[in-house]
Amino acid sequence: MVIEPLEAHLLRTDAFRIALVAPVSGVLGMLGPSVINCASLAATEVNDRGGLLGKPIELVLVDGGRSPAEVALEVSGLVKADAVQAVVGTHASDVRLAVERALGGAAPYVYTPPYEGGSRTPGVYFMGEPASRQVGPGVDWLITHRRARRWVLLGNDYVWPRLVHVSAREHLLSRSALVVGERLVPCGAGETEMARIVELLAGLRPDAVLLNLIGSDLVAFNRAFTAAGLRCARLCGALEEHGLLAVGGDSTGELYATMGFFESVPTDAGLAFGERYVRRFGVDAPMLSAHGHGGYEGVLMMSALVARAGAAAVPAIEAVADGTVISTGRGQLTLNARHVRQRIYVGRANGLEFDVLTSA
Repeated sequence: MVIEPLEAHLLRTDAFRIALVAPVSGVLGMLGPSVINCASLAATEVNDRGGLLGKPIELVLVDGGRSPAEVALEVSGLVKADAVQAVVGTHASDVRLAVERALGGAAPYVYTPPYEGGSRTPGVYFMGEPASRQVGPGVDWLITHRRARRWVLLGNDYVWPRLVHVSAREHLLSRSALVVGERLVPCGAGETEMARIVELLAGLRPDAVLLNLIGSDLVAFNRAFTAAGLRCARLCGALEEHGLLAVGGDSTGELYATMGFFESVPTDAGLAFGERYVRRFGVDAPMLSAHGHGGYEGVLMMSALVARAGAAAVPAIEAVADGTVISTGRGQLTLNARHVRQRIYVGRANGLEFDVLTSA
């Protein structure tokens, strides 16, 4: 069950409530429905096994597509009012940093998307890939198989793309490749700005573009790129199935993504997860994707941490967090030093799906 925060009269006094911070507005709004469904599936599965600390899980939805300050204020208010006991987030990293500061360790927080890496605050646990792990496999594949030596780095202007670019420059230098251009644009830049950037790209003549744009900006760029008739490899750090659908698919053989999960990865765990998702929500439900699947993992990991600690207090969870194991659509995942190390897949768009080329 997912409840809007304003519907406080619906909150059960006997429930363990988790704030689900997922974007239902803004540039990442297209991801929200899949995240909500996957998180709801995880909550149902935990509840079917007896719940958490003897209570059923309820998810309280917070729109993570708003400004960092707005989201942080709402989440911290829910925690202070004891309306929620834990937080799971699938949203941008600037929102995560604001929520971390606002919580100050008052409640455990599981963050699921790829992130920039760096220091890890007590009580904050990561399911996604750090930039230092995510960038390398795709860059290496394109250098080896496409002879991509000249690169342009393009992203939104906030913490995750900035630090991904730092990792990318270091990695490209180690492979004797060149960065011939770099640009960061505000979130929500829109189609006109993306068309102008595509014109600039044509003059730089790169072999490949590393795209760390998100949501609707990533969609707008790829549409403008295709409309301009340019041909070079595009490697995306946040492109998943919803974004590929919004672009209208791609059959050029030049659009790549690097993620920790694709629906098309033919593993037993992934196929079983997809079957459970369709059985619960139907064949017309929002598509499965890495970000949606993150919502599932986040609720499962939070449940496992609290169950292992026997409480939702951060000091209790910190004492037992290392070694916590969950089974997801990616297989078995183990938390170590507040982070999950996972396999990274490089996929190439083939129509509306991704063909997995390699993993690391």
